[in-house]
Amino acid sequence: MSSSDTVPVTGLSTGLSLRAVGAGLLAALVGYASSVAVVIHGLTAVGAGTEQVVSGLVLLGFAMGLTAMGLSLHRRKPISIAWTTPGMALLAATGAVEGGFAAAVGAFVVTGVLIVLAGLWSPLGRWIAAIPKPLANGMLAGILLKLCLAPFLAVSQAPGMALLVLATWAVVGRVARLYAVPAAVAVALGAMALDSSSGLAGGAALSGALWPSVTFVQPVFTWEAMVGIALPLFVVTMASQNIPGLAVLATYNYAPPTRPIFLATGAASALTALGGAPTINLAAITAALCASPDADPNPARRWQAAFVGGVGYILFAGLAGVTAVMVTRSPPILIEAVAGLALVGAFGSALMGAVQVEANRTAALVTMLVTASGLSFAGVGSAFWGLLLGGAVHLLHWRPSVSQPAK
Repeated sequence: MSSSDTVPVTGLSTGLSLRAVGAGLLAALVGYASSVAVVIHGLTAVGAGTEQVVSGLVLLGFAMGLTAMGLSLHRRKPISIAWTTPGMALLAATGAVEGGFAAAVGAFVVTGVLIVLAGLWSPLGRWIAAIPKPLANGMLAGILLKLCLAPFLAVSQAPGMALLVLATWAVVGRVARLYAVPAAVAVALGAMALDSSSGLAGGAALSGALWPSVTFVQPVFTWEAMVGIALPLFVVTMASQNIPGLAVLATYNYAPPTRPIFLATGAASALTALGGAPTINLAAITAALCASPDADPNPARRWQAAFVGGVGYILFAGLAGVTAVMVTRSPPILIEAVAGLALVGAFGSALMGAVQVEANRTAALVTMLVTASGLSFAGVGSAFWGLLLGGAVHLLHWRPSVSQPAK
């Protein structure tokens, strides 16, 4: 039993914590603003149109919000839920597959089902955890590399906007790192709205976007989408989101059972995928905002922060139409630049995790380079081949440990 389980939920601990409310709203703002461009870029890369992007964002907001509210209220623990930002970067790197967006939706459904199976059948979760961490980090670093280069490539194509966004990110990051990406996003959106070449000036393009709607997408299940999207998306979601999310909670002495979390997030992902929404999972970065003492000195009241964060995501679902129209009608390189800035920290962590252990460095680098190369064979994307070839190199160089004889 964790120490948080031993805290009595009586007296003051049952009252509303204003600090927890503030932390929850901040977590929702940071989680949404810092990576919504990544989500939109990933969805459009696999063939989603503006209406389908809007639908996906609406359902993502409700899926994240309701799941976080339900789990945190039921377990009385700060269980924060988020969309899979590395998974969206995977979609951006993979691009369109045979069958178009309908095939991608089929892959989203299967990914949700796999997460449910990980909750029902524990060996599946253990297999994912058993993937050598350097290889998992190498795959993630390869997925993120292209997007992380975009902010600097944008300088040559849209120097004015790109330099303004980069300067905002750097200056705000020096003062308050947590707000660096949201501030850069706000500046980018403002610049897009004022730029006459983007078609957004004057707000005419935003008419009709104030009332977002949900669009049903008939899923198509293809071999290419299953191997190229569903399996890598499942691995990335588990290895780069769910497992780190559990580690963050453990850092603050929370140990919620994984089965209800995987069942809830997997089922919600499979259901909302029919409206174009990708996978949801445990939050990692924003989880620390809700689980740390900054949310509330009393561990028994921090669940309120995750609950309020869920409410915030539902409120942000109402902005899906405006957000999608502004982003999809803006210069693609600038959207990639904003998305790349949101992923710089994740790329750095993944790269460090990939090369830190010398014995696994070569295999991890092979995984990263193959993934970053964009290699596509038999309709299957580079993330799968990177993990496969990196795993082969890992097995080739693997040496069983030999126990030293007793003296």
